[in-house]
Amino acid sequence: MNGRAGNARTWFVVLGLSLGPAVGNGFARFGYGLVLPAMRSNLAWTYAQAGWINTANALGYLIGALATLRLMTLIGPARLFQWGMALTAVSLCASGMTNDFLALLFWRLTAGIGGAPVFITGGVMVAAAFKSDASKNALAVALYFGGAGFGILLSAVVVPSILGRFGAPAWPLTWWALGLASFAALLPSWWSSRQADFDAPSTGAFIATQPPWGKLIPSLVGYLLFATGYIVYMTFMVAWMKENGATGLAIAATWAVLGFGVMLSPFLWRPLLASHASGFPLASACVATGVGGILPLLIPNLSGQILSAAVFGLSFFIAPAAVTTFSKKNLPQVQWGMAVAMYTTVFAVGQTLGPVGAGWLADAVGNLSWGLTIAAAILFASGLSAAFQPALSNPSTG
Repeated sequence: MNGRAGNARTWFVVLGLSLGPAVGNGFARFGYGLVLPAMRSNLAWTYAQAGWINTANALGYLIGALATLRLMTLIGPARLFQWGMALTAVSLCASGMTNDFLALLFWRLTAGIGGAPVFITGGVMVAAAFKSDASKNALAVALYFGGAGFGILLSAVVVPSILGRFGAPAWPLTWWALGLASFAALLPSWWSSRQADFDAPSTGAFIATQPPWGKLIPSLVGYLLFATGYIVYMTFMVAWMKENGATGLAIAATWAVLGFGVMLSPFLWRPLLASHASGFPLASACVATGVGGILPLLIPNLSGQILSAAVFGLSFFIAPAAVTTFSKKNLPQVQWGMAVAMYTTVFAVGQTLGPVGAGWLADAVGNLSWGLTIAAAILFASGLSAAFQPALSNPSTG
């Protein structure tokens, strides 16, 4: 389909696919940060136990990413996307059906396994949109990842409302609510995955055309460090606010600002993503995220928390958009899926380290402030590493 009608249809496909990050990230991964204080209070967890719950999700994400490396060309990105969405929705509902720690670890693991193929395959399909228009392509990629902001925003409305009315013991209701919202997203997201114009290469071509991994080390290391740092904020920021006397309304407002920031970030970062083929956009996003992460400790009041959420939200989801755009600008299309899957794999490794490490530190020192401080430092280090990533000598748009 050509012309305006074709463009409109493509944008609808992109928006439908963006429900993937809304479910897999906004609900399944980041929603836990809102539910954590209630679960920790009701279930008498240590911070390390609370961290393990999100580390389990990250481990699942790692398993899912590794599986996607193999399955991408065997069953196709659209089917992987659909299966991942369904598995994530089931896992969210199941998380509200038990208070057993090991069972919760399992369902968080399962949510991660479902979320990884959604994130990877959706990103690959969106990267193929508007191939001949770099600016529209960059916006499409950023809008896709910005879908997580919608999930964060909806979580900010739903979770504090339930907990504010029924108290900490009602945390299972929050998982059921997020799970039902995920099931509601299945139909439009599945439709979009069927409409996406992406031809998966054959398995043989996929294996024979590996990306030049050695040339990608600065951005891979930067992305690993980014994942280690940002997930500490997203896991423990709300708990830190509760620790420092924040009200439910303040928490809801802060999380909503974070979600709005993610939704607005594509428009702010679009020119940078479109105009650079190097690691500069990733480095910039990492540093800006670090600034957002340290702000509540420098300005320890509600204004600082809101400002922190705004800066963090406007920045942190640009990192995955940046590595996807980098792959698209520097690699032939046959390598996009492998590259995005590898970036997601190192990202998942980083995410396994952050939550449990920060939780152990919090138990040792008696508060979460040191963990958030170290996480911000790691984010600045990730920006430094990514800044050394050059554009490849012979970039290809596929």
